Amino acid sequence: MRFPEPDATHSAKLASWVESANEPGCDFPIQNLPFGMFRPKGSKAAFRPGVAIGDRILELSAVAPFRNLNELAAVGRPVWRELRKVLSRALCDPKQAKRLAKKLLPMNKAQLSVPVTIGDYTDFYTSSFHATNIGRLFRPDNPLLPNFKWIPIGYHGRASSVVVSGTPVVRPNGQTLAPGAATPSFGPCQRLDYEVELGLVVGPGNALGKPIPIARAIDHLFGVVLLNDWSARDIQSWEYQPLGPFLAKNFATTVSPWIVTMEALAPFHAPAFARPEGDPTPLPYLADADNEARGHLDIGVEMYLRSEKMRRDKVPPHRVSAASYASCYWTPAQIVAHHASNGCNLQPGDLLGSGTISGPDEGSQGALIEITRGGKQPLALPGGETRAFLADGDEAILRGSCERGGFARIGFGEAAGIVSAGPK
Repeated sequence: MRFPEPDATHSAKLASWVESANEPGCDFPIQNLPFGMFRPKGSKAAFRPGVAIGDRILELSAVAPFRNLNELAAVGRPVWRELRKVLSRALCDPKQAKRLAKKLLPMNKAQLSVPVTIGDYTDFYTSSFHATNIGRLFRPDNPLLPNFKWIPIGYHGRASSVVVSGTPVVRPNGQTLAPGAATPSFGPCQRLDYEVELGLVVGPGNALGKPIPIARAIDHLFGVVLLNDWSARDIQSWEYQPLGPFLAKNFATTVSPWIVTMEALAPFHAPAFARPEGDPTPLPYLADADNEARGHLDIGVEMYLRSEKMRRDKVPPHRVSAASYASCYWTPAQIVAHHASNGCNLQPGDLLGSGTISGPDEGSQGALIEITRGGKQPLALPGGETRAFLADGDEAILRGSCERGGFARIGFGEAAGIVSAGPK
């Protein structure tokens, strides 16, 4: 396994001539340098690649000729590493300020898009804590199905409905079966939920019929975005057997606009999840000593809710949960290796969802269905409101960051969306 190693671009001593990048708590310091697609607000020009630095966006054309981020994702780690060094030097050197200033745009004057053209989207199910919490609601005597500990479970989602942060999420219609009813009805979802996830963005692909060995799986990952896999729980419970999620999942998936690269994440690798005694050893195609030692990513994720009333009363968003991706049972490399193990050809820009990230402790559950025990124990919000599931006007705000002693904190921005009423 060849993991990116920290280098001079990760030094906590680095500072940028873009002053906002040096402010405490900034998501996009010089040590981050994530990529996104942007254009000036109000413009009808094509979106173009940029790099977030502080509260500014540097047009990538100032240092590299890539037309879009799928092209950049495809070229591989040696080019990514060199480009990172070029960007770091340029944004640290005050002598470059005058030359690059005309290529900088304030972030609040930019329109952002989904950062890559997503050909395919696969969502996984990798948190044993989430899977157990969900299982207890439906199978109290057998909450975690036996295949979970052998195989990274996933399903193919809908790429066309992946939207960028800030896009309204329309409450979906669908079939549901009410308790005790003999026949289903069709109408708006009544149990709308979010799911706290990360999205792994594929870099170089593999040829059809040629698996990706786990020892090289990380070389096929470009970076990471925040991901909220909106879920219609009542629709899901009626439709998911025997083939799994469909309309309950494909109406919207929100991602953050900035891809934090695997190079930026080099200081934040962590050991693979410590499997409890008695759990099976991964099969050989999913087993790798380096993956066990540092194959996970210690990315902190937080979900915030803000109701329409809270916005009206200027009440700040309420933090609902916090967890780390490192608590998930399967690592990014295992996800990639398993996905391609049957010869499936991954392509640059493909999106792989981590699955809901839930930790072992109260307050770390990554979905309302877990927090409210299936709606039986509503969540209290500031101002006296409660939620079993999401109401129209509610805003779900997913944030993420990495922190480790000796290194600068880096952030992911937000993946946010406000629920709007569905069609009548």
